Amino acid sequence: MTTQRTLLEVDLTPLAGARFQPTGFPDLGAAEFESSDGTQSLLVESAQSMANWLEATTWDPARCDQAEELSGLPYVRIVDADGTFLSSSRLEAHRLASSYVMDGLVNGEKGVDWLPKQLGLAVGKPLDYRAVARACFSLDPVSLIHGVFFARSKWPWQPRIARAVTSFVEAYQVIPAVTGGVKRDGVVNRAEGGTSEGYGMVPFSRVEYTAGKITAYFTVDHAQLRSYGLSESATALLEALADFEIGTLLAGGLRLRTACDLRTLEVRGELPDTEEAAARVAKLAEECSGELGPVTTVTWAGRGK
Repeated sequence: MTTQRTLLEVDLTPLAGARFQPTGFPDLGAAEFESSDGTQSLLVESAQSMANWLEATTWDPARCDQAEELSGLPYVRIVDADGTFLSSSRLEAHRLASSYVMDGLVNGEKGVDWLPKQLGLAVGKPLDYRAVARACFSLDPVSLIHGVFFARSKWPWQPRIARAVTSFVEAYQVIPAVTGGVKRDGVVNRAEGGTSEGYGMVPFSRVEYTAGKITAYFTVDHAQLRSYGLSESATALLEALADFEIGTLLAGGLRLRTACDLRTLEVRGELPDTEEAAARVAKLAEECSGELGPVTTVTWAGRGK
């Protein structure tokens, strides 16, 4: 029977001590909730944030380029008029749909006009989901793993590709650990209203948590990867990329924030081997090289230019 989805569960614990700091949301703070069995629970890291962490494993910030293990793959590289690196489809929140791509130039053509041609979008023609997937694979295969939404109202269609790999971290049996501190000023004790400028002694509070259990979840939707209609080698390449990202992310533990550094306790499911996954990526990239394009350079000269 063909596998539809695989699930990996990884129990975590703070690397040092018992406290950890969860992700926070505007006007909400930490996302506490009650599980169906009444357990007080907490969202430690959201699906959006974990997608960013996973995608970051494909990028080497020291080189301003993708990880060496993935050197045979295409992506969109964004530079300024002088050729200085600015960003890439691996770093942008909207990936291929980034405003820097849309407002930039590709071979002298504005991205917002160039990209729909690559995706096969045309007035009076139905949306070809598989053609969109093939184009995204050719430009940056990682976009098919973490999703992309081309929300352009002036285009004939606004294609959306959902995440094929979903991850999040939850904690259970949580108890708030309220702490605090003070920003010291050895020159000015009272700032007389100047604290916003950084003067004076400023006390502050912080809410961290302890938990009976912290678990990271990773789901790979193989049915979605197959739905793209790519070749067998190309589909296998996407699965190898997912394994590479998950294995790399967990290899060194999860240091999500200064006060949220977690190590692995127990794994339920098969933990991907990073080196083996990287070798598969290289081999499969050669096999489906005809479906992969080159690295695309987009020149962004500024907003509205």
